[in-house]
Amino acid sequence: MVILFFFGVLPFVYVLWVSFHQWNPFAVDPTMVFNGADNFRKIVFDAAFLNSVGVTVMFVFFAVVSELIIGYFLAQAFMRDFPGKSFFRTIHTLPLIMAPIIVGSVWKLMMTPSIGIIPHYLNLWFGISVNIGTSPAAAFTTIVIMDIWHWTPLVTLTLIAALVSLPADPFEQAQIDGANKRQIFWHITLPMIAPAVVATVFIRLMDALRTVDEVWMLTGGGPGSATRFVGVHIFKEVFPKTNYGYGSTISVIVLYLTIVACWLLYVTMLAPRNSRKG
Repeated sequence: MVILFFFGVLPFVYVLWVSFHQWNPFAVDPTMVFNGADNFRKIVFDAAFLNSVGVTVMFVFFAVVSELIIGYFLAQAFMRDFPGKSFFRTIHTLPLIMAPIIVGSVWKLMMTPSIGIIPHYLNLWFGISVNIGTSPAAAFTTIVIMDIWHWTPLVTLTLIAALVSLPADPFEQAQIDGANKRQIFWHITLPMIAPAVVATVFIRLMDALRTVDEVWMLTGGGPGSATRFVGVHIFKEVFPKTNYGYGSTISVIVLYLTIVACWLLYVTMLAPRNSRKG
């Protein structure tokens, strides 16, 4: 609790305090100037911020949903025995040990048109020319694929743990009663692993909303504002522009939106389940 207070609560209180000020610590006069709710009023009409929120929501939706679906099928596959299972599980989890900034650097090398292996073979095999520096669609799609490659192993591992812990009796009884695989999944498997699914989505949702490292290394938020996610927008406001007050305001708003999104997810998926149990 003490560690949480000093490394979690105090920094948040400080950022909240700074958000009510106009502050450039590198200006001639680095004094904080209290401006009340001006920063919060400004954010409502900030087209760049609103665009970054839209881009981030799209990214979170495509990335998290894809990771959940792919992760579930991989978890089911790894539940079975097949030749080389241990080898494939080891290879599958390797992306998790890589730092995000390294992941962005590796994908930057692979996607650079002049030396990248992916644009080379896409052009050689399919005649498709890909340049993430000029194509907004290609840049956004590449970031989604990169995030799926990096974080699907986490989803797979959590779902494997959930599937392993399921009792066998309900599935045997359902098979005796003539239930097919689709009915077993919707009425037995999914409700029983729902807490693990929600916890996994919580983790990925919070991580995806604050994605900065990979995006900054791969595209720098470009081309234009196609991949300028909220985290990248905050980074550009705080560091290049040294606008610490307004950057803190955006951080507080993003934290609030994250909490609201997690609460809505909990109410939608777990609250009805808990009420039925009660």
